Amino acid sequence: MDAAASVSSWDFCTLDKVFAAPYAAAMSTAAQPAEPHVRVHFKDKVKDFWHRVSEGRKVDDLWSQFAADARAGYGFYQRDVDWENIKKLPRWRRPLHIARQFFWAMMLKMTAARRVLLLVALVLIFNQRTQFFAVILFLALLLLELADKVTMKRDLEIAREIQSWLVPTHPPEVHEAEIAFFTRAQNSVAGDYYDAFYPSGDAGAGGESKLMIVIADVVGKSIPAALLMATLQASLRTIAGEGAPIADLVERLNRYACAHSKNGERFTTAVLAEYEPQTRRLTYVNAGHNAPILRRASGTLEKLETGGMPLGIHSAVEYDTASLELQPGDALIFYTDGVVEAFNEKHEEFGNERWCNVIRGLPMFNAQESLQFLMKPVDQFVGATHQSDDITYLVMRCN
Repeated sequence: MDAAASVSSWDFCTLDKVFAAPYAAAMSTAAQPAEPHVRVHFKDKVKDFWHRVSEGRKVDDLWSQFAADARAGYGFYQRDVDWENIKKLPRWRRPLHIARQFFWAMMLKMTAARRVLLLVALVLIFNQRTQFFAVILFLALLLLELADKVTMKRDLEIAREIQSWLVPTHPPEVHEAEIAFFTRAQNSVAGDYYDAFYPSGDAGAGGESKLMIVIADVVGKSIPAALLMATLQASLRTIAGEGAPIADLVERLNRYACAHSKNGERFTTAVLAEYEPQTRRLTYVNAGHNAPILRRASGTLEKLETGGMPLGIHSAVEYDTASLELQPGDALIFYTDGVVEAFNEKHEEFGNERWCNVIRGLPMFNAQESLQFLMKPVDQFVGATHQSDDITYLVMRCN
């Protein structure tokens, strides 16, 4: 009986321990507060959300971007403000008139239905009982404007992709020389055009074929300028493929531009050059464009200014040509006016003097390194300021 009781007692004790251990562990786990885990999970979600919204940028970068956007927005609307009449008013009346004209500048850029919606929202927001409905209307307006912007952005992205087909993505091989280029549009598409190609389609083993080098800037920005740039590219490629001399090529290109320039309103500045790799001889025409700068190996600068007026103003124009010989170590820099007219947050232009000083200090780099060296001071000068114009560089370095 004692033995049986002892065995029975051992069995119950053992069973109690076997079942009690997991139960106690479960109870102890349940008794522990879950808050640390929840807090960590919540913090991760907040971090992921913020990273997604801010694209991982620091607060200083976000503020700089906001300041640049604010300046760009102010510049967009202030063009519709009649500043001359406002300056004639007494100082105490000017703020009200400026606010009113800014308001109308914003209103007139909306559709009629959205203007009415905005006015209703502004009326409702001054009553505490209807402020909720005002917020709903403001959100509805925001969604409508955002939908328009997204649709336009998608169309511009497609246009930019098509435009990228019209310019070279890789520089051509040049006998005893290198070429590098870079372009950055103010908007999604640009009115700047650059090209470097062999009209014959083949450079030849010894570099016998002539290389055509072009940089151009269609007046205006965005879609209209980009469309004109496309027609210029097609015309140039067609005429150059016929083997026309450069003087004849420019005159024919000018006649075509005049036929599509709305009586000279849509003109184009350009520099067109032919380079013979075997002789290192460059023949060019400057049609009213920013003069390319030739930096000799000795450090002296020469500007390529010979030519005539921009394309598309007068059809009966004769253009002068000029020639020069390049030497090993020389660097030829083509650029558009967006480089020298780039401005910083103080509205100071980079200017021709700064640009020439940068070129004078150009080391004996290859073409790509020279391009990076020239771009850096301009980018540092502009900083976070919104780009005011399309920017294009083309660098040719002789070996």
